Amino acid sequence: MQTLYVELGDRRYPIFIGSQLNVTEQLVPYIKGKQVMIVTNTTVAPLYLEHYSNAFKRIGKTVKQCILPDGEKYKNIEYLNLIFDALLQENFNRDCTVVALGGGVIGDMAGFAAASFQRGVYFVQIPTTLLSQVDSSVGGKTGINHSLGKNMIGAFKQPQAVFADMSQLKSLPPRELSAGLSEVIKYALLGDVDFLIWLEAHIDDLVQGDEQKLAEAVYRSCAHKAKIVANDEKEKGERALLNLGHTFGHAIESYLGYGEWLHGEAVAVGMLMAADLSCQIGWLSQQDVIRVETLLKRAKLPIRYPSIPLEQFLSYMAHDKKVLEGQLRLILLKSLGQAVITADFDTEKMNQAILNYQIQG
Repeated sequence: MQTLYVELGDRRYPIFIGSQLNVTEQLVPYIKGKQVMIVTNTTVAPLYLEHYSNAFKRIGKTVKQCILPDGEKYKNIEYLNLIFDALLQENFNRDCTVVALGGGVIGDMAGFAAASFQRGVYFVQIPTTLLSQVDSSVGGKTGINHSLGKNMIGAFKQPQAVFADMSQLKSLPPRELSAGLSEVIKYALLGDVDFLIWLEAHIDDLVQGDEQKLAEAVYRSCAHKAKIVANDEKEKGERALLNLGHTFGHAIESYLGYGEWLHGEAVAVGMLMAADLSCQIGWLSQQDVIRVETLLKRAKLPIRYPSIPLEQFLSYMAHDKKVLEGQLRLILLKSLGQAVITADFDTEKMNQAILNYQIQG
């Protein structure tokens, strides 16, 4: 097992990374209060709910659960209210702990509920997908989607701890594992060219679910994110770099319908668009773009998206959280391993980058 810390002063918290982690030794000390509400979904509950429920009950906790349907399309105010309903019906108090057991959707919704219920209660993340282990479980971003934009309603809520067990990734469908690798590749592209070289050497092992290699990839990804979050918790500057490919990707998700494409799949194509635009500006070479595309293909990720009318694509981008005073800012690549936040790009070149990755016909 390896342990990282997100350094936020008196809110410092650990990320436990390994296989067959010991719940009693690592996680239990971070379960505060007597009442525990485990928020999970219909896919994860049959696999892991009993295991964690029993562990918490053995130390004298009162454990209840809220089981939501599985899917991005349920990440909205209607289903968020089901968590509040469960907390209120079971008479939970403000010393309780909300435990997110699942992927990014569950983590975001349970975290938002924990931030809001009685103006804030304790919160622990148990991410069960690769994408949530390397991205959404770390850093305190929580929230829900709106029909006009993804993740536009939410709150910052840091967990007490993150518990990332590689052995749970065995239950992931190959498509979900690949979606997680998209976010892993993101960290390499935006700030760590040595990690990029490592990924190019080991991507086949990661696709095959090698737990040792996955643990290394999760550790390096989380280490990168933890450092950025410690410097810029509320995304006033540097943290926006973590959105490489996301402005484009969110437009794909929003137009096609949440859940039709997995988040990591949309981000993969979005990163290609960002690389393409960076090449048009003169920052990347065409060979660099091919290198990115090749790695994404080896990770079994899409590199083209179904045709979307350009005006509608741009409309969704205009609702992005990185729009500041009416000006769209993008995360682009000065080089592989060096991302920048910029509003200084030619709109026509951006439009061309969007169109270059549409499936034609």
